[in-house]
Amino acid sequence: MATRVSEAIVLRTYPLKEADLVVSFLTRDQGKLRGVAKRARKPKSVFGSGLERLSHVRMAYFQRESQELVNLDSCELIHSQFRLATDYEASVALDFLAEASDVLLPSGEANERFFRLLVAVLESLREEGAVWRAVTYFSLWAVRLSGWLPELHACLSCGSVLDDPETSARAFFSRGQAGLICGDCRRGLGAGNTWELSWESREIAARILRQPVAQLGETKWSQATAADLRRFLVQQMESHAERRLITAPVLESSTG
Repeated sequence: MATRVSEAIVLRTYPLKEADLVVSFLTRDQGKLRGVAKRARKPKSVFGSGLERLSHVRMAYFQRESQELVNLDSCELIHSQFRLATDYEASVALDFLAEASDVLLPSGEANERFFRLLVAVLESLREEGAVWRAVTYFSLWAVRLSGWLPELHACLSCGSVLDDPETSARAFFSRGQAGLICGDCRRGLGAGNTWELSWESREIAARILRQPVAQLGETKWSQATAADLRRFLVQQMESHAERRLITAPVLESSTG
């Protein structure tokens, strides 16, 4: 069978046998695939450093009929994230991007928009002090491209409008709820089981949906910026994926 070459981003790797690796990678044209890289853990492997997490590569591979895993021939490194790995906060952000992408993306379904999202976010991460902007942007668009982003302007329960600052409309969310609820509907859930999504964070969400990540640089982003929005989005990911993201709490505790 002829070898196929695709532009790809390496998501995660797992050891196999003594020297091989199972590689989960997102291609631009075929979506997420998993393959075996023979002898990838050997010192003189043909894969070199190309299989590091979130490396941007050109992957050569082929697939035999009736086999779920493809066979990886080689990869040509386009861009490494090695420099980011030397910064702890950025390194944990890379772990989060890789885990969330691997969990959210179904196998074998082309999703070029998600591929372009990762490329843009990784480029943004290389800017100084851009970790929280990049992570927040990625989280919102990852949920939206997965088809899981709920209405942010109306109460899920009663339908009341939540985006009018003159009425001081407050919005809340809870684990397992598919959207936001108003203060009146919150009472039925109990305050201890809910969190508020601030007006400021909802405004940031609206900007993210309108602008590329590179155009959000005028805002000074810290860990506190839109932290409630990230919590809401991670809960949406976990609810639909039916599993917790190991890297999410590590990321939010990576500063201070």
